[in-house]
Amino acid sequence: MIALDIKTFIQGLPKAELHVHVEGTLEPEMMFALAARNRIPLDFDSVEALRQAYEFTNLQSFLDIYYAGARVLRKAKDFDDLAWAYLEKAHAQNVRHVEIFFDPQTHTTRGISFGTVMTGLCRALARARETLGLSAHLIMCFLRHLSPGDALQTLLQAQPYRKHITAVGLDSSEAGYPPKLFTDVFARAREGGFLTVAHAGEEGPPDYIRQALALLKVARTDHGVRCLEDEALVRDLRRKQVPLTVCPLSNVKLKVFESLARHNVKALIDSDLCVTINSDDPAYFGGYINENFLAICKAFGLTHQDLQRLSQNAFRAAFIGKDLRQHYLNELDRYARRYI
Repeated sequence: MIALDIKTFIQGLPKAELHVHVEGTLEPEMMFALAARNRIPLDFDSVEALRQAYEFTNLQSFLDIYYAGARVLRKAKDFDDLAWAYLEKAHAQNVRHVEIFFDPQTHTTRGISFGTVMTGLCRALARARETLGLSAHLIMCFLRHLSPGDALQTLLQAQPYRKHITAVGLDSSEAGYPPKLFTDVFARAREGGFLTVAHAGEEGPPDYIRQALALLKVARTDHGVRCLEDEALVRDLRRKQVPLTVCPLSNVKLKVFESLARHNVKALIDSDLCVTINSDDPAYFGGYINENFLAICKAFGLTHQDLQRLSQNAFRAAFIGKDLRQHYLNELDRYARRYI
């Protein structure tokens, strides 16, 4: 066995990322570059000024600037460049499999075709598989602040690209937009062969998690951190081992928790829940997946074994076949046996 400090161990740890929004990987430098390329004016005169604006008070204050930034994405090449930049970063952090959220309504509502978005994203994912050996899927999210009718139209637009989209999800403003509003749309998606996930229990109450499970039939709960407010829900999540895609730095940046020290991720782990660690919108929240792992290690003194377990959870929760899952778990086990 070779002893490794925790930061080096995290860097080499084989990982899966299950909760990352491609639009949320738009770094300020790329935003300015795409704005110049597409002749789109920005509300900020420098990268530094833009970064200084990333002081959010809640989810909505983030979404306001998030949607404004997405205006620079106009052409297939823009989406290709955006996704490729993230995939290279993920590969450098030894992410072996990633499931990337994208929000087509963010783009179609401003006149960008669904096909333009898909063409760019699919090019980047195919290149990542071929040149980086990185397994990558797409999850199409519905914007919950728009109507279920809009979501249904988006689902219909996705049909020609069905083979490129693994699952559907639900994101955007959570408070006041319960999952039950989208029951029929998710039923249609499942009938069409899509897997389902949903953001629930970030700003919304534990009942939103219950709704997502019972009505949307989700395989995973994105965030889910407020589940601890409901003991019966925790027991159900533990019994069924429903994966939670927790995003620590995001939760702090959006004031879900006052500080990392006040985050409940250690309590979630200690409750024997299926916790996974992810970056959410890393360009806005100060860290990709390795930075999230390192942050919770520093805050809670997690061990090498804890990190191995979190990575195991992610591979087990991923939407991949049995053989590929076992391949990644074996790779993780070999790594752990060498260094733990």
